[in-house]
Amino acid sequence: MFKNYLKVAWRNLTKHKVFSFINIMGLAVGLTACFLIFLYVKFEVSYDSFHSKKDRIFRLSTDVKTPSDVMNVAISSWAIGPAIKAEFPEIESCTRVSGDNLLVKRGDVKFQETEALAVDSNFLQVFDYKLAKGNPAEAFKEPWSVVFTESSAKKYFGNENPIGQTVLITGEQKPAKVTGILADMPENTQLKADMFLSMSTYHQERDEMWGNYGAVTYMLLKPGVSAAALNKKFPGFVKRRIGKMEDEMQMHATYILEPLKNLYLHSKREGMETGSITNVYIFSVVAVFILLIACINFVNLTTARATERAKEVGIRKVAGAQKTQLAGQFLGETLLICIAAFLFALLLSGCLLPLFNQLAGKKVSVNIFHNGPEVLLLLVASLGIGLLAGLYPALVLSNFQPIAVLKGRFSSGAKGLILRRGLVVTQFTISICLMVATIIVYKQMNYMNSRDLGFVKDQILVLETRGDEGQEALKNAVASIPGVQSVSLSASVPGGGNSSAYSEIQNQQGAFQVTNLNAYFVDFDFMNQYGMKIIAGRGFSRDFGADTTQAMILNEKAVKRLGFASAKDAVGKHFKQWGREGTIVGVVKDFHFRSLLREIEPLSIRIEPQNCELLSVKVSAKSASKVIAELESKWKVLIPKRPFNYFFLDEYFDKQYRGQKQFGKLFFNFSILAIFISCLGLLGLASYSTLQRTREIGVRKVLGASVSNIVNLLSTEFLKLVLVSFVVAVPLSWFFMHRWLKEFAYRSDIPWWVFAAAGVIAILVTLFTISFQAIKAAVANPVRSLRTE
Repeated sequence: MFKNYLKVAWRNLTKHKVFSFINIMGLAVGLTACFLIFLYVKFEVSYDSFHSKKDRIFRLSTDVKTPSDVMNVAISSWAIGPAIKAEFPEIESCTRVSGDNLLVKRGDVKFQETEALAVDSNFLQVFDYKLAKGNPAEAFKEPWSVVFTESSAKKYFGNENPIGQTVLITGEQKPAKVTGILADMPENTQLKADMFLSMSTYHQERDEMWGNYGAVTYMLLKPGVSAAALNKKFPGFVKRRIGKMEDEMQMHATYILEPLKNLYLHSKREGMETGSITNVYIFSVVAVFILLIACINFVNLTTARATERAKEVGIRKVAGAQKTQLAGQFLGETLLICIAAFLFALLLSGCLLPLFNQLAGKKVSVNIFHNGPEVLLLLVASLGIGLLAGLYPALVLSNFQPIAVLKGRFSSGAKGLILRRGLVVTQFTISICLMVATIIVYKQMNYMNSRDLGFVKDQILVLETRGDEGQEALKNAVASIPGVQSVSLSASVPGGGNSSAYSEIQNQQGAFQVTNLNAYFVDFDFMNQYGMKIIAGRGFSRDFGADTTQAMILNEKAVKRLGFASAKDAVGKHFKQWGREGTIVGVVKDFHFRSLLREIEPLSIRIEPQNCELLSVKVSAKSASKVIAELESKWKVLIPKRPFNYFFLDEYFDKQYRGQKQFGKLFFNFSILAIFISCLGLLGLASYSTLQRTREIGVRKVLGASVSNIVNLLSTEFLKLVLVSFVVAVPLSWFFMHRWLKEFAYRSDIPWWVFAAAGVIAILVTLFTISFQAIKAAVANPVRSLRTE
């Protein structure tokens, strides 16, 4: 019996090859999309989950409050970690991490290691990063101990054993001993680095720096200790230890333990790589939607075939077949299709995974066979879909009345029609929502790319001199290169990091107001080169000798924070910042020195060449390649100790939106897949409807109906369903995309035409999908359809 069922199933599949292919591939595409999204979501939520002590590791984050502002940062003061560890027995261990940028040399090989970390000696006892070579307990014990990852070690040592050998680091070329080789770090970790340097290498007075914030501090709590209870004890401790100092500085810190497992997706603090829990939720919903659409599509296509097998059912029932036997057979056929779809989904997933990794901007998986449990889950999902989605068609087919179907009078009834229409409405509601969302995502990306940033970023080349003693000579030499329009030095450029400076500035009432300001250190040429506009007072000028030590420029946000009614009121006020005192000489128009994801913050700008380590070179578009070659030539002569590293500012600035752009690309591709599967479902219903109305169409044609009349008749029914979907989709899509846009400090609006465009696209897609079936039915010979009546 079972063998016979398989034969019948195979014959039906091969008899209608195109129909079977569409049915299988529609489900396979849905399963593939869902599987890839699942891998992405699993990867995002797995950040730092490989640490065995992850549930007990917490980051000590800080809220720094002054009379003017509150900063929420991921870092803490250098001294607080060890002091808290010594005070509270609930804490098992404390380890600190600090990012660094180091020049590393070995013989003629030299690299600027931008991804370097200084770590405490117990770093590898808290975190489970594995040493391929070396002793974890000894690796960071001594000053000037360095650990490379396996891939970075090959740059300096090739196939040699690096353990015990030395490299020269920093501008002073101090010898550092290689004490370990770390297995390349997994991508799903926040603490990414190519090399590590022992924290004891740096000055030990850091442990007494209560007011200097630069360390990312992690606490390993003892088993059973409540982080919430420990948080409540910190304010009293801080007040006892440094309460007087904080009162004098008018700067008070509140320390908070944040769980390691929540940092990547849930923490919004500055200073660490973060993901978006909103994007994870969105993609999870999209996966569910795609799977739902695939199931609906599967039901519609299978039901559309039901009428073609009605006579088969009638004959088998007359021959004595029971309902359960018929339902079991048709359900088995459905499961067979699902298994075939599962195999195609595996093949598609394997082929598309490299492209998916590229779109996601990260390697979410090496290959599908590294995800055994996920593949098994995909198989279970396929079988589950077969049971759930195949149940209704199986019941429809097995319930046909033999007398009616053998006489040619059969219909699935009003309930079946309502269900199928409801399924199509659901499909196109989802599809229209995804269309609207895709348009809004791309509109926001275009808005960020085209918004006036308040400075010029095009055709600016930035060289990383890192404060080398030859940078001033290089600047003078570069200025004479043909094609170079201007040159300047600075400590920061828009889109990069900058210092946060404790400042005291006279406010409207003449009193010194304490505040934390972002700080740019520049030379005299920087602001002119970047096209920044002075709206009050003046810019820096070599005509004023005191500008090198006693002048500051504020942006508009800083002026507002200090309470000035207008920008010109701030000019002439006095400031104190990092041991310097002087006068505010001008106010610059706000510019986006960080991404549009964040609001513009208060900023101070000072002339301080000794802190500058970036050389900005504005070049003409036509001579860029020649200028770069000449720059490298002069670099090798004037800064021979360092590798020639540069980047274009526009590309550097736009990297801040990499996550959003990748989100947009993924969203667009999955939206297209969802719409494609929806079209297959619509094709199924169009096919079913056409078969049900074959005789009606024949009668209408005999009575004189034209081809256009028949096409309009069949199309109108589906267009009504799309219009219902549109009415439902508009408020839903507006609500969810309005919430998504709130993640951006500067965002585009949601105009009416976005919904209109999605509606028009849906109508055109509907007409295109059903036109083939409608025209085929309209041009068919009515005699053939009426012959059996």
